[in-house]
Amino acid sequence: MYVVVEGPIGVGKTSLTHALAREFSARVNLEVVEENPFLAAFYEQPEAYAFQVQVFFLLSRFKQLQALTQAELFSGSVVSDYLFDKDFIFAAMNLRDHEFALYEDLYRHLSPRLAHPDLVVYLRAEPDLLLSRIARRGRAFEQTMDPEYLRELTRRYDEYFRTYPGPVLRIDAHAYDFVGNADDAAEVLGRVRAALGQPADAQTEGEAACI
Repeated sequence: MYVVVEGPIGVGKTSLTHALAREFSARVNLEVVEENPFLAAFYEQPEAYAFQVQVFFLLSRFKQLQALTQAELFSGSVVSDYLFDKDFIFAAMNLRDHEFALYEDLYRHLSPRLAHPDLVVYLRAEPDLLLSRIARRGRAFEQTMDPEYLRELTRRYDEYFRTYPGPVLRIDAHAYDFVGNADDAAEVLGRVRAALGQPADAQTEGEAACI
């Protein structure tokens, strides 16, 4: 089983990924963010560093997911907190002209080599919730993020998942406190089980504790 949790910056992907991994006794696969040496500079000067940021993410995510495809997906379940295609969403938003054309060529060559998830959980939220969660987790380079950037990012995620060619479960992050509320956590986990075609009573007592 290969499940991916996806959504815009600060929506709660990693928290839900850990909870699903516990639920399904699966390995956790987390994207590399803070190791990108261009990211802090990108938030200060987006046009100057967008290409470097995107190429670093593209190659690091490809290497990570390719290793996963070759090994872990054949020996057990995996829950990941990113979809490879997210890189293209950000690149289409941040890159222009010849830089985007070069990036797109790289992406088109790499993407077909990776496995497709059995389910993508799309966590959706409006910018006000995203900003509050970004402030709470305290990454210094994210604290000056423009709300308009998050609005545009959310729009592009919505547009992408309207035509995503695979199983998608959409969850409104405003409707569930799946970090602090045990009932909300249990409902979210139950919805994921149902989307995977698994009975709700498959979970054992205590597995629906707060994420």
